[in-house]
Amino acid sequence: MKRVTAKFIFRQLKLIVMNSKGSIRAGILSTVLFIVLTLMGYSEIYGTELNYQNPDNPNKTISVALLQLHPSGADVDANLKKGEEYCRKAKAMGADIALFPEEWSIGYSRYHWPGTKHTKELWPMTFDEWSARAVDQNSPFIDYFRKLAAELEMAIVITYLEKWEDRPRNSATVIDLKGNLLMTYAKVHTSDFHPTESNCTPGDDFYVCDLPVRNDIIKLGIMICYDREQPESARILMLKGAEIILTPNACNLSDMLIKQFQVRAFENTVGVAMANYPRPNHNGRSCAFDASGKELFIADDSENVFVVQFDMNKIRERRKTTIHGNAYRRPLKYNKLVSTNVDSVFIRKNGLGEKFEREKR
Repeated sequence: MKRVTAKFIFRQLKLIVMNSKGSIRAGILSTVLFIVLTLMGYSEIYGTELNYQNPDNPNKTISVALLQLHPSGADVDANLKKGEEYCRKAKAMGADIALFPEEWSIGYSRYHWPGTKHTKELWPMTFDEWSARAVDQNSPFIDYFRKLAAELEMAIVITYLEKWEDRPRNSATVIDLKGNLLMTYAKVHTSDFHPTESNCTPGDDFYVCDLPVRNDIIKLGIMICYDREQPESARILMLKGAEIILTPNACNLSDMLIKQFQVRAFENTVGVAMANYPRPNHNGRSCAFDASGKELFIADDSENVFVVQFDMNKIRERRKTTIHGNAYRRPLKYNKLVSTNVDSVFIRKNGLGEKFEREKR
């Protein structure tokens, strides 16, 4: 049945009255008014649509702000202040969630390392100076964004170099609109082909949290940059129930990498969104795709806040009918996926010039 609006009903009423003659006009008018008043019990008079299939379940959308920002180098305090400024802009634009690019606390800064292309001239910081900028979940940096999320009543995915027992982690924390820490994810697929992340502690697992958004609860997963280039990352998040996967990023995004990200949405039937750094840090192109793989948005390379919307009803309906995701998989056949054996053609050194040994990572 088609959707009907109160304005539509009044238009029909006007036509009926104008075409009515003599004594029957009052009877027709009374009948139509009765219908209108009955329908108005289910709809506001100013054009709200009636969904006869489910009048109590209007379209549910969530708005994600992609913060494509220039950092202030490795200055944690300056990045905090700029992060606050743009979170406020995101809220003013109607965002439910603000997503930062990768390692926002230090602007994905790097350090020099002897014997590598990361020279002192290119990256003046030492490893000790770099790691000293790491913050933990009880730090003023995280606490500030917790208070900001509660003030703005907007969820924030804040990214940072996380202080850890041995070496720092590349992490993202999900803060809900009341300022609660819902989960912290540390990058599992650290970019060990560069010196910087060869000295990071990889995360242990992938996580999904329940994020309240207005009158809904979203199943939210996080993966970071190079994670999205490994199909297992999004796959595991899908298997854990993720409906939306948010991805902080810090690299130049080629057409192929964006298409790869698009496929992650399509093959797992999840919405995906990525926030990257603009030029000159990287090349922007923050983007989002829905659960069918349809392009929602691809940014240019400038600094800005971009808000994208996900239709949760469409995502959930697609998950009920898709042939992808976990519909026809055969996991009992996939034992090879967890083998640590590596064909000689794929043996590599890490960014420090050492043999990459995944068992130790």
